Amino acid sequence: VSTQSTGSSGINAEYGCPCLPKTPMYSAEQIKIPPALPDILKQFTKAAIRTQPGDLLSWSAAYFDALSSGLAPPVKNRFEQSSVEGKVITPGLLAVLHKQIRMQETVPVDDLKNKWDQLSLPADRLQEILRLGNFVADVKWLNFLSLACTALEGNLTDAVTLLCKILTKDPEGGPARIAYDLFKQLYTYLAEIDGNITQEHIESVLAYLDNDAAKNDNMIGPAHFTHSFCPKLSG
Repeated sequence: VSTQSTGSSGINAEYGCPCLPKTPMYSAEQIKIPPALPDILKQFTKAAIRTQPGDLLSWSAAYFDALSSGLAPPVKNRFEQSSVEGKVITPGLLAVLHKQIRMQETVPVDDLKNKWDQLSLPADRLQEILRLGNFVADVKWLNFLSLACTALEGNLTDAVTLLCKILTKDPEGGPARIAYDLFKQLYTYLAEIDGNITQEHIESVLAYLDNDAAKNDNMIGPAHFTHSFCPKLSG
């Protein structure tokens, strides 16, 4: 029986084949799986399926970074069916952004850009909203969110309806009410940004809704400002 020698490079001298490395063998008893790992991976998988991130690796890094920091992860409340491919703004993704930033009255532009990118949202739409709101270093979050809703919806009434659905504390599918003072603040802001809605019309809308708010614990929802008797938000 002949013997084959191997050089220092680990190559079989006769056949020129690499030798198998000497790796330790483990038994099932030696492999310890952290008890929390299965549930962490299960929740991560469900979150990824529900959110459908455009860039899975970037989103995954943001997801685990948020969990390790005790912050809200960038996860949608439910799956959204979309017929549009690529980077798009959706109501669910705006809600994710709000969930992450809602505790801040203002947010640095760089932080907002980072969270925007993690959700694979279109960079051109971000720049468009920043220009429209004249945001430079710091962003008033609720003003930005309001403008983002107008960028997604076709008219002011639909935009304010979406805004109420994101901001409300009512259960999903409920009346989507928000505090009337907050409604007045954000509606007035959007109407002034629009530029085609007169101050007189803004005042007529609010004069009508004052009465509804007084009857509903100072809360207002889409059912109030879309009522046929209410002046249209857009004038």
